[in-house]
Amino acid sequence: MAVKLYKPTSAGRRIHSVTDYSVLNKKHKTPKGLIVSKAKPAGRNNSGKITVRHQGGGAIRKSRIVDFSRADKKDIPAKVLTVEYDPTRTAFISLLSYKDGSKRFILTPQGLKVGDKVMYGENAEILPGNRLQLKNIPVGSFVHDIELIPGQGGKIARSAGNYALLQTVEAGYSLLKMPSGEIRKVRETCLATIGQLANQDWMNVRIGKAGRMRHMGWRPTVRGKVMNPVDHPHGGGEGHNPIGMKYPKTPWGKHALGVKTRLKKKYSNNFIIKRRSK
Repeated sequence: MAVKLYKPTSAGRRIHSVTDYSVLNKKHKTPKGLIVSKAKPAGRNNSGKITVRHQGGGAIRKSRIVDFSRADKKDIPAKVLTVEYDPTRTAFISLLSYKDGSKRFILTPQGLKVGDKVMYGENAEILPGNRLQLKNIPVGSFVHDIELIPGQGGKIARSAGNYALLQTVEAGYSLLKMPSGEIRKVRETCLATIGQLANQDWMNVRIGKAGRMRHMGWRPTVRGKVMNPVDHPHGGGEGHNPIGMKYPKTPWGKHALGVKTRLKKKYSNNFIIKRRSK
């Protein structure tokens, strides 16, 4: 995948870039059952209160239903019909047509092309897009869309360019090096898909202008130090001043940086061999 640049016809165009979508191949119409409309929460919870600031507006997007499990399609081969864009995620998706006639979306690994065959099963080949249990995958392989609990569906390494490294399999558990650098134990019966996800240059795209962020559903972020003291702990003062306190604070007076939010007695602490690097 690559990043596409434009001629500097305006100030916004001068510094912005986009993902090169020429690699996509969509010759088949999306089945109606695999595309749904979802209401935008705009950062609000079920009570209507804003729990995540700076969200709202944006272009209308329809979600594609992606199959993160494939558990009911064991040993049924499928053919890749499309490699297409999904407006609700960074990774590309592919439409599969199974031998039994059904169609499903999956995440597209790097190297998967239209016309390729993929399958989930114990005897599936070690090729991008095939899904197996971790105990059947060779050590040193790149995997994505990994289950944490058998049968739950993939939860780990689902964004563009992501993958986890299978380090070893022993005593009923596999050791995975996560994208964050964390080394974690996962049951060997959990499913994972072979390969690294496509569109790895997604992180190199430059937004370029404020209007593009609004289309993505992001509202403006105002710095606390330019506010009044009544609005933010960092506010007040004449001209450019430091925040005037030992550590940054949120608008509600809590620590803003370096705060540990993970529960000390969380059940999954026993599965973490090495925490992610700082």
